[in-house]
Amino acid sequence: MSLPACDVLSRTLAVTNVDDAIESRQSIRAFSQRPVPRDTLKEILDLAARAPSGANAQPWKVYVLQGQSKDALVKKVCKAHDDLRADPSLAQVYQESYDYYPRQWISPYLDRRRENGWGLYGLLGIEKGEKDKMHAQHQRNFRFFDAPVGLMFTVNTVMGQGALLDCGGFMQNIMVAARARGLDTCPQAAWNSFGSIILPHIGAGEDEMLVCGMALGYADETDPVNTFRTPRVPGEEFTVWLD
Repeated sequence: MSLPACDVLSRTLAVTNVDDAIESRQSIRAFSQRPVPRDTLKEILDLAARAPSGANAQPWKVYVLQGQSKDALVKKVCKAHDDLRADPSLAQVYQESYDYYPRQWISPYLDRRRENGWGLYGLLGIEKGEKDKMHAQHQRNFRFFDAPVGLMFTVNTVMGQGALLDCGGFMQNIMVAARARGLDTCPQAAWNSFGSIILPHIGAGEDEMLVCGMALGYADETDPVNTFRTPRVPGEEFTVWLD
């Protein structure tokens, strides 16, 4: 039996049913400062490693940022984000390693994107054209939404596109395993443009490519932003049955 719409006040309780862990997973955008024990993180990562991968290559690598290492990266990328706003030509410097989003959006994906964006901004009281507020909210990504743990995922550049699929399965396992322990997450492609800053900071090799980041911690149970829960298209709309 799956959970009803998420009750933010009960998010830090353990979830013992796999279906409930999947159903209650959502992107949390405000975290408390409650620390996450390292043993818990190790447990989650060991469990997540059971994700399938082509030829069992297990192409993912994850960097765990906490404390000073996280704070220093936040400072660097927030500055770059501000600089990019002041000088849009810097977009040539801050390039993604791969196209996460399409070059040209089409329906129904564009419609869903707009619904998601304006639903979030509406909840936060940010109206169309309020660029300062939009910039500040976007920059919350680069603060890991104040989560005590930041994760960065990479794959080796020698791998094919299938490695991104494998890494996605690994990340999903992390998110579900975190929910089972009363934790929350927010996967973040927003970091992707700043790989030139992130990769040297985390000590990644020249043969590594940034896949994305993720915030992990305990949800701030008092912040209204965590009441934002995105809809999902029912299975009948994306499934083709071939008998």
